[in-house]
Amino acid sequence: MVARTLRMVSMATPLTLERVRSDIEVLARAGLDLSTFLEEFDASLQRAVPHVAACIGNLDPATRLLTSTYKFGDLFGKDSHDMEWGLQEYSGDSPDAFSALIDGDLPACGVHLATRGEVSSSQRFRRVVQPYYGYGDELRMVARQGTQGWGGVALFRGIDDRPFNREEVQYVARLSEPLAAGMRAGLLAGRDGGNGGGGGDTGPAVLIVGADDKIARMSMGTDSLLAELCSGENMADTSGTIYSLVAQARRNARVGVHHLARCRVRMVSGRWLVMNASPLADLDGPSGEVVITIEEARPPEIVPLVVAAFQLTARERDVTQLVLQGVDTKEIASSLNMSRYTVQDHLKSVFEKADVRSRRELVARVFFDQYMPRMGSELAPSGWYAEPADPTGHPD
Repeated sequence: MVARTLRMVSMATPLTLERVRSDIEVLARAGLDLSTFLEEFDASLQRAVPHVAACIGNLDPATRLLTSTYKFGDLFGKDSHDMEWGLQEYSGDSPDAFSALIDGDLPACGVHLATRGEVSSSQRFRRVVQPYYGYGDELRMVARQGTQGWGGVALFRGIDDRPFNREEVQYVARLSEPLAAGMRAGLLAGRDGGNGGGGGDTGPAVLIVGADDKIARMSMGTDSLLAELCSGENMADTSGTIYSLVAQARRNARVGVHHLARCRVRMVSGRWLVMNASPLADLDGPSGEVVITIEEARPPEIVPLVVAAFQLTARERDVTQLVLQGVDTKEIASSLNMSRYTVQDHLKSVFEKADVRSRRELVARVFFDQYMPRMGSELAPSGWYAEPADPTGHPD
């Protein structure tokens, strides 16, 4: 595959750079849904740092695993090789992997710069980027806030284009926090479908990936669930997420880590899912096979992510936790050894960050609209809420 090249790659003027930065900061505070925000982000960034293609992925801040992928420019609509990307990204300890950039001094790097022009020395570039896409350079950046990574960006230039320079890398690095803010807000923005739309509680979907990296078996309905996971605008298929989990599960087995590889995914409908991956073994040891389960997330699995997205202070988190338990102001003050006035100050700050006006709205915001309408519904055999009855009285 031959990559498109830019006709001319010239440095943007200082005025353009400042305007783009300002525009992106405004976008981050606009409350846009994730797809719209990322499309606007890429269009704005294109004016400051020209690129032929961009790939932007959501990361679960707790596990740093990929949860969704959006593609722009030359990558949009092209054959996906996200399986190869996912396996490569999470199999080793590359210094330019997203997880490494989250912990690095600078949240961005250019492959051409980092390798002193020997881009083929990057295993990911040599095995994925060059053979499948034919790009000449990549600029990577993570959207991070403190020690948490909310997303990763990869910008590409063609083989005949000028490589990304140090000034461009440093400029994109300064957009890390605004991008994180926009991705956090977009993740929590209202979605269509409210309670998650079709599906109902049919138990977990299961798929098994063989040692040859091919999907060997899956439970009935899993294919339609995977299709729903990538039904948003500019979204790539789920292979990047699936094989990120596969690679992490195999890596855990290799280094003796026994916890599951897992990530939390919000669908276009607003429904939250949890994806877990575990390596399988036979009597002789790990077989290379990985089993992945996908099931609807329960509130305890999602609340920490939501609270993290609000960027609360430690004291604000303490107050919020007690509010969610129904504790009144006087009891919160006694429990946390602070005055009622201090509790009210913390609550005011929490309300502003969560964009709510009351405790009731805060509880609804944290537990999400897809849970609230089902409170009081009959329970399914799994112990989770059953789908509400058809208002027409028809069974289907």
